[in-house]
Amino acid sequence: MTNKFVRIIEVDIIRGMAILGVVIFHVVWDLEFTGFISGFAFHPIWLGFGKSLAGTFMFLVGVSLVLAHAQSFKKNAFLQRLLLVALAAFLISAVTWFAFPNSFIYYGILHAIAVASLISLLFLRLPVYLIILAGVISLLLPQWFSFETFDTRWLAWTGLYNVAPSSNDFVPLFPWVGLSILGVAFAKFVNLPKRSSALSSKTRNRPIVKFIAWAGQKSLPIYLLHQPILLALIIPLSWLFVA
Repeated sequence: MTNKFVRIIEVDIIRGMAILGVVIFHVVWDLEFTGFISGFAFHPIWLGFGKSLAGTFMFLVGVSLVLAHAQSFKKNAFLQRLLLVALAAFLISAVTWFAFPNSFIYYGILHAIAVASLISLLFLRLPVYLIILAGVISLLLPQWFSFETFDTRWLAWTGLYNVAPSSNDFVPLFPWVGLSILGVAFAKFVNLPKRSSALSSKTRNRPIVKFIAWAGQKSLPIYLLHQPILLALIIPLSWLFVA
């Protein structure tokens, strides 16, 4: 524990595994985009893997809020983090609008994390049973309500659409915010801020564990930088080896 927030290495490890999974997911996407492979990136199993990664990040939004604000709400730290994620989300939208105008990212994982952080904050001091109820309702809401009026990029982000516009990354408010709310419920139910790491010192100090935990702590810069680096490597190779 530090004087700023509770840090549990298992949370960093889970986030680290998720961001490394995102890198792998995008390697496959880039290989498909450049013609090295065909049909794999859009296979339902692979797309399901991508959704599981998004779900992990959304769940950890709630968990991390409880850990960061266990004793009291730290307004400045929260707003600084929120602004950073929101600016990164705007950057992703702007870049992909130029690169892929027909399928640019208008509400991807970073947009979802920013909005879910705001919404999940409302549940930090509520009883666990109410938080669970809100989370379950959020997960089920798109199954109960959908409207053609919401089939535009201006409204599809809510998740209440019939058919959403194309996007290279789409994580709508509902049902995904439900996972963040349930993350709050989980962290409160198990009293996560009062728990210590279950890993031994020997395990925590293994290079692979330290690397994965580091990746979890640096997930935002890794997310922002990995695709430009991958494309800078893969696209020139495709010029040489893909007919």
